[in-house]
Amino acid sequence: MTSLWHRFVDSDSVRRGATVQALTREGVRTHPLASEEAAGPGILFFDQMSQNLCDLVRHCSRNGLERVLAVAISHSTLTGNYVWQLLRSGASDVFAWDHSNYPAREIAARFERWEAVDDTVASSVVAENLVGSNPAWIAMLRQIVEVARFTDASVLVAGESGTGKELVARLIHSLDAQRQKRDLVVLDCTTIVPELSGSEFFGHERGAFTGAIAARDGAFALASGGTLFLDEVGELPLTLQAELLRVVQEHTFKRVGSNVWHQTDFRLVCATNRNLLHEESQGRFRRDLYYRIASWTCKLPPLRERPEDILPLAHHFLRQLRPDEEPEMDQAVRDYLTRRDYPGNVRDLKQVVSRMSFRHVGPGPLTAGDIPEEERPAVDAAPGDWRDGSFDAAIGRAMSLGAGLKEISHAAVDTAIRLAVASANGNLSRAARQLGVTDRALQMRRAAGRKSASGKKSGEGNSPLPHSA
Repeated sequence: MTSLWHRFVDSDSVRRGATVQALTREGVRTHPLASEEAAGPGILFFDQMSQNLCDLVRHCSRNGLERVLAVAISHSTLTGNYVWQLLRSGASDVFAWDHSNYPAREIAARFERWEAVDDTVASSVVAENLVGSNPAWIAMLRQIVEVARFTDASVLVAGESGTGKELVARLIHSLDAQRQKRDLVVLDCTTIVPELSGSEFFGHERGAFTGAIAARDGAFALASGGTLFLDEVGELPLTLQAELLRVVQEHTFKRVGSNVWHQTDFRLVCATNRNLLHEESQGRFRRDLYYRIASWTCKLPPLRERPEDILPLAHHFLRQLRPDEEPEMDQAVRDYLTRRDYPGNVRDLKQVVSRMSFRHVGPGPLTAGDIPEEERPAVDAAPGDWRDGSFDAAIGRAMSLGAGLKEISHAAVDTAIRLAVASANGNLSRAARQLGVTDRALQMRRAAGRKSASGKKSGEGNSPLPHSA
């Protein structure tokens, strides 16, 4: 296990020493947080709750990207909604040091598991297939990796079309350590002909029906020892849903035209672009089947909720299309990609990049002329109102969670700065131009944001971007 940082907030020195010694005995090596610029995973000890503590967790965890364990010195501190506030601020877990007899052992076990999960998330098998650094995306990948590697649970993957549901199924199959690593069998439920559905799933014996000239294995037999992926499972008719119950629960089935029961052992992964609980309430999906296929569920975020991943994904697709020479992109192309709507999500983005790549010639970067004419924004179009329904929804959610005007304003400014810097590939001068401020104003605001998030003393307010910049 890598060395962790630790920081004590409002705790006496005697207790600090005893806590660190207990961690050392369990093999957990720690060092005091030397500066406000936290790096990597760590442990934050505290004995009272405050907004500054939540801000510190948010800063040290980089909004949940880094593993931060928040440990209360006493269980009496964790009252009310404090646990949920810390988790929402980015803590990976929250508990009290005195909630059991072996807190140091618990800490060691958690970081050992988290390190294994995060190493896998950073590996090529994940990073080169499910690209993105959005905090919500990384949190989802961590859950998928943990469930795939350390359990044999059936998984239901929900999300809009084009968000990568089949890629997630393939990742779960490749990481599954519980089975023999046989095939991933994909069955698209939208293409199943009702009259032949029994054969598709269960297989059939020779002569079972007209045209059955030979015996055939179905999906349940083919997937034994591997993974069965049912794509768009919400499209299955109710009669077929009832037939699947026994196989999903008991892992036994009979071929069409046979009275012999066969055993099968597969991991089940299902995908849907529907809300199956809503479908169940409308009588279109069986509740008993839902709870059999959804031992664990995840919902893939649409691309519009992870805008900082658009350009990294575009570069990823360019590397796939042009492995020998990946072209760069002019600023006009970068701006176009980040401002465009993607109703088809990641698949839509891939198609756009592909069309530009096909048109591009020469050794230089992709330029505006590489964008197909039907894709280009109207020249005389007035700038749209960016304060649309999603903006209103985000502000409304912040207020419902208790955020005040000052906190919302600071969050909006910090988000704009982060997106501009990411869009400019870290070039602060270019980011400042995009934001309409000076380089110095941008540097001062970034420094003020880091200082504020680190839990500075009360009375030192955050300074917004100067209006004269």
